[in-house]
Amino acid sequence: MSISNITVFMPSLLTLIGIPGLESVQCWIRIPFCAMYLFALIGNSLLLIIIISERSLHEPMYIFVGMLGVTDIALATTIMPKMFGIFWFHVPEIYFDSCLLQMWLIHSFQCIESGILLAMALDRYVAICYPLRHGAIFTHQLVTQIGAVVTLRAAILVAPCLVLIKCQFQFYHTTIISHSYCEHMAIVKLAAENVRVNKIYGLFVAFTVAGFDFTFITLSYIQIFITVYHLPQKEARWKAFNTCFAHICVFLQLYFLAFFSFFTHRFGAHVPPYIHILFSSLYLLVPPFLNPLVYGAKTKQIRIHVVKLCS
Repeated sequence: MSISNITVFMPSLLTLIGIPGLESVQCWIRIPFCAMYLFALIGNSLLLIIIISERSLHEPMYIFVGMLGVTDIALATTIMPKMFGIFWFHVPEIYFDSCLLQMWLIHSFQCIESGILLAMALDRYVAICYPLRHGAIFTHQLVTQIGAVVTLRAAILVAPCLVLIKCQFQFYHTTIISHSYCEHMAIVKLAAENVRVNKIYGLFVAFTVAGFDFTFITLSYIQIFITVYHLPQKEARWKAFNTCFAHICVFLQLYFLAFFSFFTHRFGAHVPPYIHILFSSLYLLVPPFLNPLVYGAKTKQIRIHVVKLCS
């Protein structure tokens, strides 16, 4: 039998089934997902309004928080409209090119978020370990350059994934994606051709971005803890640790969910699909949902202005 008789040639439409195995309860899952998305929009928008309007917050740490807020809003908005279409209106179809665009946007924003967390860790490292040089090193020009480099790195590294799928594959086993959004490996697994190059490049991007960022973030906080431990005053130690606590919470929850999703896709043959897809969806929704809570509650300057704005 020829390949054209058992596969689909260059499909124009794909079908996202949502969370496989939980189709009957997706009407209930949509409620917390919708609530998390709305809170993420409102919370991150409030953070941005406060950081932009208050001149006292025009410092590198708060500018990075603002960048993180913009990225969170963009990331959540990239996936949620289609999820709403699946969960609320039972419209699972998506154009092939739209699916590729969503894939590129999702993975680009993930890379940008990881890069911003690295920049925040380096900012805290310099502020605590070399406080007298922090103002001279982390200038507004450097912060702008970091933002540009992080964005370009993400766009350039993720773009070949899109090109490889678009130009390399012509035949697909099926047009049904067992996922709630267009993810790189979920699309690659549909192909009826050799996907080795795609898998290798996907691993390369993952280890280049997540591996590099995770390593240097970890090293930065280890050095910070060593420096804080040797501070003579207990109050100074507590203040320095409290400053970093919010960043560490965001860092840990993001990379825990990221590594779970990544390794499950490649080595989690025994993990039930609904567990994997549920965690993958939460991986994109939880950081935008939690970041306003973490920074609003743990950062004193932001908390003061939130109270002032609300009252």
